[in-house]
Amino acid sequence: MIPGVPAQLPGGGALTLSNRQRDCRVHTASLRKLVRHHLEAQLGLPSYALGIHLLTPRQMARANERHLRHSGPTDVITFDYATPGEGALHGELLVCPAVAIEQARAYGTSWESELVRYIIHGVLHLRGFDDRTAAARRVMKREEDRWLRALVRTHSLHRLRAPVQTTRKRLLE
Repeated sequence: MIPGVPAQLPGGGALTLSNRQRDCRVHTASLRKLVRHHLEAQLGLPSYALGIHLLTPRQMARANERHLRHSGPTDVITFDYATPGEGALHGELLVCPAVAIEQARAYGTSWESELVRYIIHGVLHLRGFDDRTAAARRVMKREEDRWLRALVRTHSLHRLRAPVQTTRKRLLE
């Protein structure tokens, strides 16, 4: 477990978001708002404890090797800490924005859209969805698409892009 996710579920929701990478300028406050909206307004979760950690490709590759025995970075890794029958969402998502950049180029979409898709994918895993078979992957993909479309209707994904910090010296050059 990565520090930052409550060991016990709160009455209500607890969301921890840590940004440990610099490949994408992610506006974490906007991402936090979007994820809370997804969990509370869209999914109607009365209780949750979720940690989301944005990692570098190197950090993600280490986590992928350590926990899944796969080499190289991946898009999202999900850890489910919920007690069976608890009915609440409790877990962590490791997400690699650099992979989102690569996939966005490959699929002709934005890295913001890919990043949100990875979070939705992880949340679906925490809600019991599986993608081990082709049929299950199709079901998950339809759910990802549905929730991503719903979020795009309520949130501008471009707001996930943090503004570039400029210094006075750079402005004068």
